[in-house]
Amino acid sequence: MNIKQLEAFVRIVKNKSFSQTAKELYLTQPTVSSYISSLEEDLGVQLFTRTTKEVHTTSEGEQIYLYAKDIVNLSNKIRNAFKEEQKDDINEIVISSSSIPGQYLLPGMLANFSKRYPSTEFRVHETDSKGAVSDVAEHRADIGFCGTIVPKMACTFLPFYEDELILITPNTSYYQKKKESKDLSFLAQADFVMREQGSGTKQEALKILQQNGLNLDNMKVVARFANTGAVLLSVKEGVGVAIVSKLAARSEIKNQEVLDFPLQEGGYFRKIYMVSNSNYPLSKRAKLFMQMIQNHVDKRKIL
Repeated sequence: MNIKQLEAFVRIVKNKSFSQTAKELYLTQPTVSSYISSLEEDLGVQLFTRTTKEVHTTSEGEQIYLYAKDIVNLSNKIRNAFKEEQKDDINEIVISSSSIPGQYLLPGMLANFSKRYPSTEFRVHETDSKGAVSDVAEHRADIGFCGTIVPKMACTFLPFYEDELILITPNTSYYQKKKESKDLSFLAQADFVMREQGSGTKQEALKILQQNGLNLDNMKVVARFANTGAVLLSVKEGVGVAIVSKLAARSEIKNQEVLDFPLQEGGYFRKIYMVSNSNYPLSKRAKLFMQMIQNHVDKRKIL
């Protein structure tokens, strides 16, 4: 493999187009295609799938992309090392996030940052907490966001938001009576709807249930889902009860589609974390984004 192949690959990922990349590099499209074919042959993987309208990166391509981007950026820095004016022109930030921060916190943060740095390009991969930490640890993402600490070498966890977890149930007369009495003893016989194994919300939910005296071996889990939206819909439809982020259930609570129960007096809160990897240097733009989060922490005194 060579730097020209990697540069073409990185640009195609951004442009989702071979023809646009060829124009930017002042090459013919067959030359760009040849670069990618040679790179795929060297690596032994397929990097792209093509439709009539767009080019999509394969999972293998996504894994290789961040490394390739770093190599291309480093190559550019070497070329510019002896120029009078050097600038950090890496304006892309790759983020891996679990579902709660990804859906309910990141959009606002990205909007605020983009107002100050409008040329920033964000690539956001939504996964679970375990996946987000792994992406940062293995340098597939610059920064991660998760709902629980998953220990990984060189990863640093900065708590930046306190998220309340609550119990939600179907809005039926049976649960309405339980809400009036503030009695959670019914959990011992309840049907539970849960998130998947790597979910931070699930890990925290299991801790809460154990603290409430529930024998986890005797839990009746009737459904497991990869996303919170499916959990909320299942509870609305009467499939079972669930422990979820209050952020995620705001609309359903407001519309009285589900009932909400605090998990302890004063509420049960878990921290949402920003994850970084000290083994890999970040671009100036990524450092600025992290600094914005740190300023938020300092202002709110979340630590």
